[in-house]
Formats: sequence, structure tokens, C-alpha cells
Amino acid sequence: MTFKCNFNTSKIVRTSTAFPQAVITDNYIFLSGTPGIDPNTGKVVSEDFEDQLRQSFHNVQTVLQEAHSDLSKIVKTTIFMVTGNDFGIVNKIYSEFFPENAPARSTPQVMPFPAGMLVSVECIALV
Repeated sequence: MTFKCNFNTSKIVRTSTAFPQAVITDNYIFLSGTPGIDPNTGKVVSEDFEDQLRQSFHNVQTVLQEAHSDLSKIVKTTIFMVTGNDFGIVNKIYSEFFPENAPARSTPQVMPFPAGMLVSVECIALV
């Protein structure tokens, strides 16, 4: 690796200044966990898991576009979710954003996030 830089966009609310929204290397973009926060209000989009997951992917999409990539270049996602019984919803939303050639995916259950967040999506994409 000869190139590495931190990347942030003001179009998506940062959940912490301790880490960047993404790190870009020569060939890859590594996105930090991206929750379903409404970019206009800075708050969780809804108390509903499906709404939060859909917003998470919209936020991922925005960060990637701002970094000159897109959803089609994602090779791996990790969907961290507070509840472990929402796989039907995850599969539904996943197929909306990846109707063909879906990236590899892991979906671990985690301890509760702060501020009512039920899900956070991280990914690795090609530049």
C-alpha cells in the first residue's frame, strides 16, 4: 500500500470525531460503521429497524459516491444489528440495494448502540 487517507463528507453526520467515515487506500475504501441517521436532522431516522437499515444503506451510498465509488463496487458488508431475528428484513433491504451480484455479507448481533440505533453497516469497496 502506497496511499492511505482518511475521508469524511459533510453530507452524512459523523457519529464520532475519533474515527473517519472511511479510509481510502490505493484500491479500496473501508467504511466505518454507518447507522441509520437522517443526514438532515442528525437523529435516528425512526425507531423501526427496517427504516434504519434502509437509511444506513443510503448513507453508505452517499459516502461512497462522495469518495468516487458506488454500491456496485462493494465487495463485503458487515451489518451489525441489535436484534438477531431480523434476517427477513435484512435480506429484503439487501436485495433492494444489490439486485444483482450482491457482495459478501456478515450479520453479527451486537450489544445495544447508543441513541436508539438498531443497526450499523460497514463495508469494503473498490475505488
